[in-house]
Amino acid sequence: MSPAEGEWKLSYGANGVHPGASFTFGTLRSGYYLLEPHEIAYGDTDAGDTPLPRADGIRFGQDFKAAATITFEVGVDAVDDAFTQQGRHGANLDRLSVMGQAWDAEALRLRFATPATLSTMQGGRARRFYGRPRKWAPAASKLTRQGYTPVVATFACQDDTAYDDVGQNVRIDIQPPPHRGLVGPLTTPLTMTGESSGKVAGDVTVGGNKPTWPVITFHGPITQPVCEVVGRWKASLNLTLGAGERVVIDTRPWARTVLRNGNASVAGLLYRGTPRLEDMRLPIGRQDFVLRGTDTTGTAYMTVAWRDAYAYL
Repeated sequence: MSPAEGEWKLSYGANGVHPGASFTFGTLRSGYYLLEPHEIAYGDTDAGDTPLPRADGIRFGQDFKAAATITFEVGVDAVDDAFTQQGRHGANLDRLSVMGQAWDAEALRLRFATPATLSTMQGGRARRFYGRPRKWAPAASKLTRQGYTPVVATFACQDDTAYDDVGQNVRIDIQPPPHRGLVGPLTTPLTMTGESSGKVAGDVTVGGNKPTWPVITFHGPITQPVCEVVGRWKASLNLTLGAGERVVIDTRPWARTVLRNGNASVAGLLYRGTPRLEDMRLPIGRQDFVLRGTDTTGTAYMTVAWRDAYAYL
């Protein structure tokens, strides 16, 4: 569920004894309201420029952008939680402890390449960032005993992109092309190699204003499955999936995995013609997805999931 207008929600899963979090802040009703508007600081560009030898000017190279950082100034307010000063003081310490535990994110810190989700609603648009909570600094204040403490907190993003909080997901079933008959000589067992009817351009639209990362899932039974974004790229695997088996190609920056049945890496079975995972982004606009492969049952299918991406909220 997306946060309410003006709210932010930090969420991540548990890890063993370390609890997860679903911490909402940003408005008066949450008890953790923003003292100043949030600030998104985009990282500097790592320019690949080189000077021209014995000449004026430079030669522009490949440039890479650092990730963004979001900073919050939060008022932790428990003034109305009790009638006595001691009660307000204790309530404020409790609220600080709740925020501190969520921002500490020990369940994430002990896991490799696992981001938290920071969701928000701004101007009626639900967006999310992926990253990890970093700095958390309660200010030393005499007001703490009265039930109020200001806090500065930062969130380090995985990249410089805001994603739609509502994900998109399309299913493409494999359907062998029509045949007018069989031509001998025939051998058993008989198989048919074909492609899906696809999702023609116009049926699927990738929104946002930046290309985005898909998660492609092949569901067996199928041999040598291929996902094609028509006119863009193809992802092909040299393997056979049985009924009930699946392979997930997760191109997102924090994943970049090709897993069979959720645990076995089969990245080495990608054909050489398949782009690198970092290059398998979905372009903006109307797209045509096609599933290809060999399936004797006609029941194989694939799903393509993504979130529309934006350069800003």
